[in-house]
Amino acid sequence: MAEKVVLAYSGGLDTSVAIRWIAKRYHMDVIALTVDLGSERDMPSIQQKALNVGAVKALVVDAKELFVKHFVFPALQADALYEGQYPLATALGRPLIAKLLVEAAKGEGAQAVAHGSTGKGNDQVRFDVSVSALAPHLKVIAPAREWGMTREEEIAYAQKHDIPIPVTAGSPYSIDENLWGRSIECGVLEDPWAEPPEEAFAWTKSPKDAPDEPRYVEIGFERGIPVSFDGRELDSVSLIQGLNELAGEHGVGRIDHVENRLVGIKSREVYEAPAATVLLKAHKALEAMTLSRDQLRFKERVAAEYAEIIYNGLWFTALHQDLAAYVVSTQRHVTGTVRLKLLKGNATVVGRKSSKSLYSFGLATYDKGDEFDQSASPGFIHIWGLPVKTQAQIQGLEQPEDLAGGR
Repeated sequence: MAEKVVLAYSGGLDTSVAIRWIAKRYHMDVIALTVDLGSERDMPSIQQKALNVGAVKALVVDAKELFVKHFVFPALQADALYEGQYPLATALGRPLIAKLLVEAAKGEGAQAVAHGSTGKGNDQVRFDVSVSALAPHLKVIAPAREWGMTREEEIAYAQKHDIPIPVTAGSPYSIDENLWGRSIECGVLEDPWAEPPEEAFAWTKSPKDAPDEPRYVEIGFERGIPVSFDGRELDSVSLIQGLNELAGEHGVGRIDHVENRLVGIKSREVYEAPAATVLLKAHKALEAMTLSRDQLRFKERVAAEYAEIIYNGLWFTALHQDLAAYVVSTQRHVTGTVRLKLLKGNATVVGRKSSKSLYSFGLATYDKGDEFDQSASPGFIHIWGLPVKTQAQIQGLEQPEDLAGGR
C-alpha cells in the first residue's frame, strides 16, 4: 500500500505540476488540500482539477473566518507591516495552511505533507518551520525546490502532460491572494526599474481612472478589532470584503516594494491590499488617541518585531505567544470610530473619536477654555534641561565641524 502525502494545492502552476511529479518521484498517493482564505476562486473546479491531474483525493476547507479571527486581526492589532510596507497577507496565510495540512495528514493517515514553495522564497521556511513545530514526525516535501525546472520548463512540463494551468509563457505572473491582500511577482516585475503594467492589477483601479469625488468611510473598532463599516455592524469577513471592493475602486492599496527576503536576497514584490491599507491606517489613528506616548513608543518596537516573526515563519513560537499577549493588553482601550477619505489612490485619516480618548480639548486649545497651566512650564523646562546645562558648563560643547575633523 502506497504511503500518503497531503499537498497544499492552490490550482496554480507549481502545485498542479507537483501532483504528478510527487506521484512519479516518490511513488506516493497525493491528497490535495485546498484552503479557502478568501481568494474568490471556484473551489469546486479546483477540487475537480486536482482529481483530474492525479490526486487520489481532494479536500477543500473554508478557513476565511479562522484566518481573519486568529491571524489577520491579531496582526492588525499589532500594526504589523514588514519593512513598513507589506501587510503580510501571504505570510499570515501560511501558518494556518500548515496547521490545516497537519490536521489533514493526521486525519488521512499520511506520512508526509507537501507544498509548492521554491528554494528561493520565504514560504518554504514558513511551511517547513510551522510543520516542524506542530508535527515534527511528518516529512515535508517541496517539489519546486527539488526538480530544478525553470518557470518556462514547468509550463512545458504541464503542457506535455496535459495539466491545465492559469499561466502562459506570455503572462508568467505568480499570484497569491487571500482576504488580506494579493501578491504578484515574476515576469516583467523582476525588473525593479519597470513600472508594473496595469494588467498585473486585479483589485485596484489605476488612481488616474478612480472617481474624481472623494468617498468618506467610517470604521468602528472595539478593543482594536474592526466591527463596523459606515455605521453597519458586519462580520469580519464581510467587512474586509466590502473594504477591499470600496477602497480598490478608489485605487487604494497598491504597494511596490523591494524587500529583503529571509533567505538573503532582495526581491521586487507588488501587492494589492485595499482593506489592509485602510484598516491599518485607521487602527493606528485610533491608537494615537487612546494610548499614552510611552505605550505608542514601545508598541512601535513590538510591531516591527511582530512583523518579523510573521514574515520569518515563526508564528508557532513562544516569542510570538509572549508578544501576542502584550499586544492584546495594549488594545483594551482602543475603541472608537475613525473617518477616512478615499481619493485617487490615497486613504487619508480625517477624523477620529473615542470614549477612551486621551485627547483633552481643554488642554490642547489655545482659545477660550484653555485649562493648561502655562506658569508651570518654566519650572518643568528648568528640570528637564538641567542635565544639558550642567554638561555644557563643565565639559563644553564641541561643534559638528570639530567632531568631523577629529579635533
